[in-house]
Amino acid sequence: MHIVDDMTTTIERPTSAPSDAGAKSTRRQNAERGFKASKSLTDSLQKVLVDLIELHLQGKQAHWNVVGKNFRDLHLQLDEVIDAAREFSDTVAERLRALHAVPDGRSDTVAATTTLPEYPNGEVDTAETVDLITVRIEAVVGTMRDVHDEVDDADPTSADILHGIIEKLEQYAWMVSAENRTATKKS
Repeated sequence: MHIVDDMTTTIERPTSAPSDAGAKSTRRQNAERGFKASKSLTDSLQKVLVDLIELHLQGKQAHWNVVGKNFRDLHLQLDEVIDAAREFSDTVAERLRALHAVPDGRSDTVAATTTLPEYPNGEVDTAETVDLITVRIEAVVGTMRDVHDEVDDADPTSADILHGIIEKLEQYAWMVSAENRTATKKS
């Protein structure tokens, strides 16, 4: 993929993940005897990880480039979403490590494997930003719900982590989207 910036510089970006992309397994060493994630569980948690990392990155892009009515409130609200996404990605990555897997959060891997749509470049109006971020938060939740049952069957503890993240992200989606809502009329 070629990306051309305002200075007409062409930057080569990979169009696919690196050949060694994705979470990997490790072997238990020394006194480690704990539960070891299956490939399926590792792959599911890796999907969640890349979407959380991408949400953090796209949230920063939105944060830096949002303009318009209620700018300050949305700017600060985006910081909350960004901080949460960063914290959640760390929790998922550390869970992978605890299960003897090696998470892959490299930028090439994230860009090639995320389910989130690309975020627009340039300034974006607050109302449009609200809709764009809400869609992305809901996409991350969608990924977690897609892998949930398989994760729960393999490791209820990892599923419990997903439950907590889903709860908070759905709350953020509601709070962010409320910026563009109007009250329903009483009948």
